[in-house]
Amino acid sequence: MLVSVNTENPQVRMIRKAAEILREGGIVIYPTDTVYGIGCDLFNKRAIEKIYEIKQRSKKQPFSIICADLKDISSYASVSNYAYKIMRRLLPGPYTFILEASRLVPKILLPKRKAVGIRVPDNAICLALVKELGHPIISTSVTVGENEVLSDPVDMEEEFKHRVDMVIDGGVIVPEESSVISFIDEVPEVIREGKGDVSLFI
Repeated sequence: MLVSVNTENPQVRMIRKAAEILREGGIVIYPTDTVYGIGCDLFNKRAIEKIYEIKQRSKKQPFSIICADLKDISSYASVSNYAYKIMRRLLPGPYTFILEASRLVPKILLPKRKAVGIRVPDNAICLALVKELGHPIISTSVTVGENEVLSDPVDMEEEFKHRVDMVIDGGVIVPEESSVISFIDEVPEVIREGKGDVSLFI
C-alpha cells in the first residue's frame, strides 16, 4: 500500500494508520532526512526478524533505531553530559550516534556489545510516526541487490509490495548516508562521514 503524506504537515490520519500497522507487527517504509528507511516496532521481535530476512542481512549487523527526541534517547541509551550537549546541538539531523544501550533495547539488536545506533532524523513524517507509536522504530536503508539504495517510493512499492505493509511516499530523496559518531568511549569517534558535518569531531 503506497500512501502519499505531506512532508511539512503529515496528515494525522495517515500517521495513525502507519502506527497501527507497526503495532500489529507490520513493516513500513518511511522517509528520513538521508534515505528511505524500512522499519517496524522496536519491541516486535518477529517483525525485526522479518526485516533481517528482507534485507538478507546477518544478525551480527544490528539495525539502528529512531527516537522522537533527545528525551526519548535517554530511555534507550546512556547519555553523558558531554554527549548530550553535542546531540542537543546536532539533532534532529543526519547523524547516527552509537551509545551504550539501556535494558529497554531488545537483545536481538545487541549481537556483539551493549551498544545501539540512535537517530533523530530531521524529517516531519518520520518523527510524527515515532511519536504516534510511542516508542522507537527500527531504521535500516531501503536497498535492493548489492546494496543499491532506492530513492523513489513508487519503485519501492513495486519492489517490496508483497513484503511490506505500507510505503509512505514523502517524495523522492537523493540518498546520502548519515554520519556515524560513536560516544562509547566518551571521546567521540567518527565511524562514518556522511551527510552530517563532522568537523566538530576532527
